[in-house]
Amino acid sequence: MTGQDTIRSTPVTRMASLAGTGAKVGINYLKHYGRRALGQESTSLDEENAQTIFKTFSELKGGPLKLAQMLSIDQNLLPTAYAKQFAQAQYSAPPLSYPLVAKTFRREFGSNPLTIFDEFTREAIHGASIGQVHRAQKWGKTLAVKVQYPGVAESLRSDLRIVKPFALQVLGLRESDIAAYISEIETKLLEETNYLLERTRAEQIASACGDIPNIRFVNYYPEICSGKILTMDWIEGITLDQFADGNADQEARDQVGQALWDFYDRQVHTMRLFHADPHPGNFLVRKGEVWVLDFGCTKEITADFHSKQFRFVDPGLLEDEQALIEALEALDVLLSTDSASDRAQIMASCRQWLGLLAAPFHAEIFDFGDENFLREIYELGEENRRDKLMRNLRGRRGSPDTIYVNRAFFGLYSLLSRLRARVKTTKPS
Repeated sequence: MTGQDTIRSTPVTRMASLAGTGAKVGINYLKHYGRRALGQESTSLDEENAQTIFKTFSELKGGPLKLAQMLSIDQNLLPTAYAKQFAQAQYSAPPLSYPLVAKTFRREFGSNPLTIFDEFTREAIHGASIGQVHRAQKWGKTLAVKVQYPGVAESLRSDLRIVKPFALQVLGLRESDIAAYISEIETKLLEETNYLLERTRAEQIASACGDIPNIRFVNYYPEICSGKILTMDWIEGITLDQFADGNADQEARDQVGQALWDFYDRQVHTMRLFHADPHPGNFLVRKGEVWVLDFGCTKEITADFHSKQFRFVDPGLLEDEQALIEALEALDVLLSTDSASDRAQIMASCRQWLGLLAAPFHAEIFDFGDENFLREIYELGEENRRDKLMRNLRGRRGSPDTIYVNRAFFGLYSLLSRLRARVKTTKPS
């Protein structure tokens, strides 16, 4: 594959690329309806637009590609054509050419890759939103070397300003209601460009979770790590989705699923610090063990927020009207400005959601292979998105901290459902 020789790095050039994409989307509409008027067959308008947008996001990398990756975790959040295209952001992006990679090494270490390593692949083995991975040899070991794309950190803030209108339009949201959430996302995205922080968090979580059965972590090599380059063990394995879609027996699926559940249980309920990017490409399965990769996106929560958020897994809460009201008010899901009818509808919706999402915590063994579980989550989400009153509720709802907690648990549920795993669950203390 030919490497990408440049990344549009200034706000003006990046804005111009997205503006050009907007024009192409407009042309797609004209061509689509023109063909229909002539009685000709036409490909899906969504498919054409999704391909056009994803191509530009892939070339720009950084914020736009990260947005595609985040949106693709929930396959029901976007129209099918967009979900399908954006899912590629988990695994593939046009790689940078070797000269740009070498330039990054010279800036970080004063040497070219082949001066530092005995062997170094000129082409990336894997490309994603913030950086790409090369395979290398040194000290008789096979290593994975993650190299950050040039200018990504500097462009992220302007990227978010540029892609925000797209996200608002696709998701049907009002900017005034989600300002705090945008700020939280910006903070996390900027953290992902700090590879030294990533290594620190990875080692911190590995130290606290290293005794969990069937969960494994890579070693990092600090002498060849910097704020833009990470060097770690190369692990041979298959991605979690490849394992889930393969012919593994139920015992193997349950073992992998249990490892994932126990991993998140320890992080969220004991450490209050967790891996917040649970897409299948961040987990490799090898000989029945799960190797956890890429700690760029982690989230730390306070004991106070944890207490408020996980109060909702208490099955008795749904039977106590006043306690439920107090719990929803504590997280700003119910606001003092809500009318009586709005409060009643919000309460009814929350009862549905809580009964469904907390279900795994209420069973000694939960069968994520039950197709009804994830389907009911999808259908309830779709019902809420179509509900005019719920769409038009004003004011910020919920704490910004819930973004990555929800992302982690929805991602975990999705992974376990894909595995069709039966898991021994525990209620957080």
